[in-house]
Amino acid sequence: MPSAAPLPDTSHYPHSPVSPGHVEPVPRRLRGVLDGEVVFDTLRALYVWEHPHFPQYYVPLDAVDPAALERLGAAAQVHGSDAEERPPGTVRIEWGALDAWYEEDERVFVHPRSPFARVDVLRSSRQVRIELEGVVLAEASALVMLFETGLPPRHYFDRTALDFSRLVPSETVTSCPYKGTTSQYWSVRLGEEVRPDIAWSYEFPTVELAKIAGLIAFFDEKVDTFVDGELLERPLTPFSDATDPGDEVLVKGDG
Repeated sequence: MPSAAPLPDTSHYPHSPVSPGHVEPVPRRLRGVLDGEVVFDTLRALYVWEHPHFPQYYVPLDAVDPAALERLGAAAQVHGSDAEERPPGTVRIEWGALDAWYEEDERVFVHPRSPFARVDVLRSSRQVRIELEGVVLAEASALVMLFETGLPPRHYFDRTALDFSRLVPSETVTSCPYKGTTSQYWSVRLGEEVRPDIAWSYEFPTVELAKIAGLIAFFDEKVDTFVDGELLERPLTPFSDATDPGDEVLVKGDG
């Protein structure tokens, strides 16, 4: 008898196809800057996935300035020629230990962008309503949907579609290598209770995602989302209890 077909994925969005430990070549010129100096410049870097969501850069050991390695200290993990669990003869440098990372002549922020991920932004005429504890926070039939590999679709609303009487500005700021840096977060006030950092906006997103500029999105993980009258199941993601709308790094208090 033929084997049973695998059960379908019920999360309704594509996950990363990469498993931890996967390695791929970086086909781009990669440079790192420390204290105003280029400390490596290589065409032989590697993508290494330490978890499924996005890779890390591993730089050839012979491409890194030895003096910089000394200054970096524990922030530079050297994998010698006898390394078994990581590519031998490479260095894994903590992202924040360098002043800047460059792919070709463009700066990369937060973490490397995965070659297996894509982010698409599409206009949509779906009827979408956002509620929390039965209170309507946003409703629209013309909005922008953002589809990012490994995350549920995000619904970006015009500001006129929101009930701002329920929203409280937050000082939280996050950055994303695909979308840029957020300009504003909002918490939701329900009576005396405040649910923190439930909505966000990018006033100046990356050029590729300009359609979301100035629009506002909510965590489907933290609200009730109705699409064409149907209540969606709240997705479980690595960020269900975090403040980031993606594979993002949290920065507190930068306004």
